[in-house]
Amino acid sequence: MGLAEDLASEVAVIFSNSWTTREGQKVPESEDLKLGNDAVTLQGTVLYADLDGSTNLVDEYKPQFAAEIYKTYLHCAAKIIRSEGGVITAYDGDRIMAVYIGDSKNTSAARTALKINYAVTKIINPAIGKQYKTEYRIKQIVGVDTSSLFVARTGIRGANDLVWVGRAANHAAKLTGLSSDYPSWITGEVYDLLHESLKTSKDGRAMWEERVWTSMGKARIYRSTWWWSI
Repeated sequence: MGLAEDLASEVAVIFSNSWTTREGQKVPESEDLKLGNDAVTLQGTVLYADLDGSTNLVDEYKPQFAAEIYKTYLHCAAKIIRSEGGVITAYDGDRIMAVYIGDSKNTSAARTALKINYAVTKIINPAIGKQYKTEYRIKQIVGVDTSSLFVARTGIRGANDLVWVGRAANHAAKLTGLSSDYPSWITGEVYDLLHESLKTSKDGRAMWEERVWTSMGKARIYRSTWWWSI
């Protein structure tokens, strides 16, 4: 059988087979799902953390320096995600994806965003200035959304991963395309479920500013420049 015939056969199988779905009690791993039409559903909050301006970083600086920027940012983001109960589901170049479940998933994810801003502002950027004679400083964006998720395993044997189908995965990623002048962006659905300590500071100041996401059906979103001390 040639490649075209093999692909046509597999496509027909995927479209014709029934799905087996079950409600998830934890964030699944690849081994928890079959390569066929097998899926887990869950209510989850998705976080994407993404470096801003990575193309210019790679084009204008030595590869060793760019690699150090990637490594320090992703290392700090990953450690903070795990400390807040998030599960890292993917690394994609200069960004990281994580999923949170449970009763406090929105507060934990939003606090992660503020802590990543702290790490960049108070730890990584000062370290860059101390080590190198450069004006370069990291700018980054974290996006967070929550929704139902449909998780399936995709790819081929020996080269596969999970695909996260649902609004939260899509919108959290798209939020990282907004202005990095505000490092943390969350949807209205996430904001509505935040603990009060993540909405208002101890001295009564609002920590998030409401905006209209014009390109996404005028959805209600919130942005913040605040950080949360680690």
